[in-house]
Amino acid sequence: MLYRIAEPTDWEQAQQTGFFASPDLTAEGFIHSSEQHQILETARRYYPGRADLWLLEWDEDVLAAAGVRVEREWVESRQQHFAHVFGPVPLQAIRRVWPLGADAAGEFQLPPELAG
Repeated sequence: MLYRIAEPTDWEQAQQTGFFASPDLTAEGFIHSSEQHQILETARRYYPGRADLWLLEWDEDVLAAAGVRVEREWVESRQQHFAHVFGPVPLQAIRRVWPLGADAAGEFQLPPELAG
C-alpha cells in the first residue's frame, strides 16, 4: 500500500470527480506518495501544526490495473526512495481514508490500524 497526505480541497474534489489529483501532478508530472514508514516524517516536514488533513491509502495493484504508473525514485533531501504516481488516482484504488492532524503538542500519530 502507498499513502498520501491530502489537503481537504484535493480530497473533496476527488470525491466529486472520481480521481485524486493534487497540484504536484500538474506542477511536477506525478503525485508524491509515501510508504507507511515515511508518513509521519512527511507530515512533520511539510504539514507542521495542521489539523485538517486526510491520509489516503492507495492499493498499488489497483493503480497498476488502471494503467497508472508508479515509480520509486531517490529523493536526495530525504535520502530515501519515494513512490511517485504518474497520473490521477481512481477512487477505486483508495482503500482507506483517515483524518490526520497534529495534536495539541504538534505531533502527528498514525491511525490505530497502521500503528499496530
